[in-house]
Amino acid sequence: MGNRLYVGNLSFHTTSDSIRAAFTACGEVTDVHLVIDRDSGQSRGFAFVTMGTGPEAQKAIADMNGASLDGRPLKVNEAEERQNRGGGGGGSSGGGAPPPAAVQPTATAPPTSSQTFLTSW
Repeated sequence: MGNRLYVGNLSFHTTSDSIRAAFTACGEVTDVHLVIDRDSGQSRGFAFVTMGTGPEAQKAIADMNGASLDGRPLKVNEAEERQNRGGGGGGSSGGGAPPPAAVQPTATAPPTSSQTFLTSW
């Protein structure tokens, strides 16, 4: 078992300090990473907590999963390793489909009777 825990269902008002204080009761907390939305600057409602040892992480899961913090029941479990999502995006590597061909103008339809009327004045 790893030492890194996923902590979900957090209140948007929960801070890193309040998470650290709650988990310190289970052992040494070496890191707290509260995930923040980069556009709004608001908490995304989950965090990662790193405990000092595996047994402390197990105790934190047992004690904190379902416990209330800032009025919400926490969801605590072992954090999964991040999946490799294949590159950082951005920029073009020059591959892929060629750009669409230029649109050729089409022949225009003959004017309708209302168009003929308007242009015959």
